[in-house]
Amino acid sequence: MSVLAGGRVVIPGRVLDPGWVEVDGDRLAAVGEGTPARAADVDLRGRVVVPGFVDLHVHGGGGGSFTTGDVHEAARVVDFHRRHGTTTTMASLVTAELAELEGLVAALADLVADGLLAGVHLEGPWLSARQRGAHDPALLRAPAGPEVERLLQRGRGSVRMVTLAPELDGGLAAVSRIVAAGAVAALGHTHATYAVTREALDTGATLGTHLFNAMRPVHHREPGPAVALLDDPRATVEVIADGVHVHPAMLRRAVTTKGAERVALVTDAMAAAGMADGDYQLGGLHVGVVDGVARLADGGALAGSTLTMDAAFRGAVRGSGLPLEEVARLASTTPAAVLGLPDVGAIEAGRRADLVVLDQALHVTAVMAAGAWVQDAGSRQDSTSEAARG
Repeated sequence: MSVLAGGRVVIPGRVLDPGWVEVDGDRLAAVGEGTPARAADVDLRGRVVVPGFVDLHVHGGGGGSFTTGDVHEAARVVDFHRRHGTTTTMASLVTAELAELEGLVAALADLVADGLLAGVHLEGPWLSARQRGAHDPALLRAPAGPEVERLLQRGRGSVRMVTLAPELDGGLAAVSRIVAAGAVAALGHTHATYAVTREALDTGATLGTHLFNAMRPVHHREPGPAVALLDDPRATVEVIADGVHVHPAMLRRAVTTKGAERVALVTDAMAAAGMADGDYQLGGLHVGVVDGVARLADGGALAGSTLTMDAAFRGAVRGSGLPLEEVARLASTTPAAVLGLPDVGAIEAGRRADLVVLDQALHVTAVMAAGAWVQDAGSRQDSTSEAARG
């Protein structure tokens, strides 16, 4: 059993200053304000402690990708993001041939069973060609019922989220199938109208994938999916807070409109996260990274990001001006709730001991995952990439 004390500790709804946390094994045994009953084992003076980050949407990082099906490479991706504070990771896949997706889902299911991953996120192939972003248009398709069932079954319960465009033929039926399987139906890469989006939400969809990006744009005569998602109190929305995908004012507006309990920060990171500028691939498509921004070599569409969750946290505090306790909710508590994970996402007694220790500039100095300290924050190369993103 150990006590961490002396710094600011961000708990649901407030900041304890100073606060302390007692860790027993892989659990948080107690949390309090002021001076703990016994001497601290770890002095956190000058530090900020927030709950471990939960990333709903990440394709890769540190030069690796979940889309190769290599379980060792997937483990390296998890380790890279863990060093940046993400203690709960979803493995996001991109559009591919159905047979390839079946193989990827089956391979990653073992890592979900082992607890390394929180689940698998299928982003594609049931997406709109008009809002395809960095997805191969030749492989996009309408969601036929049997293939939806097959992919869900291949995951053996590990497919916890599916992004699709509800306006496609069979889209609403697919939403029902996904929800019935216990997964989150997310609306994204969609050209749906406001009305169709509301119908999908009524059918059981509960999440908007990277709000504003790869969606029919907002118009005063046809509000589209973004406004429908912001309007509906049942829906949570993802936001990529890198200052590139979404202006910081739009993140602030989303939080003002929906509340921090319905907005989740995500990275949508691809292999180039934490790496130097250069040429990469995402789902077989060529991607060029310049100044930390990933774009398709053909057409220039944004192709995921090079973001890490600690950089997203800093961006939400500094760029959008949101308070620490709200941003902790965006980065941890809300995404954990989306996945129905009751033991992560907040600093509370009884939850898993997932903690991120930040300095006054909100850079990671240490990470605890399930009660065990992870190595300190990433290399100088990682920090350089973060600086390029702002």
